[in-house]
Amino acid sequence: MPEMPEVENIVRGIRPFIETKKITDIEIIKSDIVKYPSVEQYVQRIKNSRINAVKRRGKYIILELDNGIAAVIHLRMTGKLLYTRQNQPIDKYACVIFTLEDKNKLVYADMRRLGTLDAVTKQEMPRLKGLYSLGAEPLTADFSVDYLQKILRGGKGRIKSFLLNQKNVAGLGNIYVDEALFLSRINPLRTAGSLSMAEIKALHEAVNQVIDAGIKDGGTTFRDYRNGLGGKGTHQDHLYVYSRKGEPCRVCGAPIEKTVVSGRGTYYCPCCQRPNSEEEK
Repeated sequence: MPEMPEVENIVRGIRPFIETKKITDIEIIKSDIVKYPSVEQYVQRIKNSRINAVKRRGKYIILELDNGIAAVIHLRMTGKLLYTRQNQPIDKYACVIFTLEDKNKLVYADMRRLGTLDAVTKQEMPRLKGLYSLGAEPLTADFSVDYLQKILRGGKGRIKSFLLNQKNVAGLGNIYVDEALFLSRINPLRTAGSLSMAEIKALHEAVNQVIDAGIKDGGTTFRDYRNGLGGKGTHQDHLYVYSRKGEPCRVCGAPIEKTVVSGRGTYYCPCCQRPNSEEEK
């Protein structure tokens, strides 16, 4: 699933080409992608509107239109949002094609069709509960040490699960959570509320560090992820633990191990991220 760095790179890639452009036509190829309103109303709300701004919040892409509508796109597992020039081939998994006034296109493609497209007014925004309830996101003033300490206080679940919850920290996913926990030397099985103040500070710094690095590297590409212009990221070449089971830790040399937390494959170094109480055994 594209996480904050991947979605940020998509937004940065397409923004110069689509911002201020009018959407002159929409082709809905797979109607199940459109969640709200109806397909007919979705087309009516977006067609012939102009894109005032291209923004990101957490893992969501938001096209702010000049008629007050927000076209909200959530890529989920395999979604791609691609700026495609009129002489370029359309992605074979295209679900929705937005034609711009310059005849170029913005293509939403999704092999597994798990992503969602919505078109909402400001008043309707609360119906998108995932977007409306997002917590603070890394690299912003809202995501402070004090904020992290406050939301961690009394947390009874695993720290890995806590960080994956978008209501706590927006934009994090499996890859960057594993990487942040490694850099902060916190075992993924730790209880969220058990972290010391020193560990919270280390975790805060690590989250910002891995997100910043992921953005600068253009995101992480293992299989499906492409930026808005079709390019791959390179952050997969710099990962410390994620998807490196059995490979030597880049710090201590111990083999990276894999476990499962809340149904998610979880990678960690058993030496650098040692359990320190009965709860992690």
